[in-house]
Amino acid sequence: MDKLSAEQRHKNMSAIKSKDTKPEMTVRHGLWKRGFRYRLNHKRLPGHPDLVLRKYRTCIFVNGCFWHGHHINSQLMIEDSACCRIPKTNREFWVAKIRRNKQRDREEQRRLAEMGWHCITVWECELKPSKREETLDSIAFTLNHIWLQDHGAKMAPDTKLEEDTLTLVAADDGPST
Repeated sequence: MDKLSAEQRHKNMSAIKSKDTKPEMTVRHGLWKRGFRYRLNHKRLPGHPDLVLRKYRTCIFVNGCFWHGHHINSQLMIEDSACCRIPKTNREFWVAKIRRNKQRDREEQRRLAEMGWHCITVWECELKPSKREETLDSIAFTLNHIWLQDHGAKMAPDTKLEEDTLTLVAADDGPST
């Protein structure tokens, strides 16, 4: 049973903000420190992405595990997980709300992809102190990989391939003289 009254629970849940959240600020500071520049909550793009990196044609969504259904498995079944827990009171409402949010997220990312944008989703649980640097490094790696793909990266002709290492060189715009 819920320890709070319905009015108290409503007040708590409605006070949760959607912009400038702690996970979003963590990603913003981490990317800025790594030299990436971005715009916030671009109003003209579907879903108003949290971060927009035009140079990389990439949108980053920083999702709260509870609100965006990180705990929904592939069969759309709601489960409690290590990162979030569905309230026991009014469970049907929360399950329906989270499913709608998850469906809307998929639709917005599909529309962005049709417009030629890449989408990265960062989950709140991936930003815990023990995983934070690894997650931010992974985002930076992904952004650099996207840039190289979009700008015609090619293999250097004299590069030897190792098992896990691949050296990419940005393609020249014209013939070298």
